Amino acid sequence: MIVSWRTLFVCRMGRSLPDVSCEVVFEPAEWKSTWRVVRRSRPPVQPPKLRDMVRMVAQLGGYVNRSRKDEPGPQTVWLGLQRLHDITLCWEVFGPEAKADAIFV
Repeated sequence: MIVSWRTLFVCRMGRSLPDVSCEVVFEPAEWKSTWRVVRRSRPPVQPPKLRDMVRMVAQLGGYVNRSRKDEPGPQTVWLGLQRLHDITLCWEVFGPEAKADAIFV
């Protein structure tokens, strides 16, 4: 139930408030790790807009980001959120902000 709630929440927020900071919905480790994997570059200092983050999460789930105006659907966001969880865990354990004792938690 919680997974479906978050999936729909992310989809709806991305469509209704696309220009707000993605930190309204995502933790810093979530958006930074996703940026690193999808864009293959260092994360920016300022968090991206929610629209951009939802599209990156959907890309993790198989969404093809074209120049069309189609928004990602719940299925690609759902699959992307599953991958996001794993990527974020790796970021927290092995990433640049990792703590030495995080491996033993």
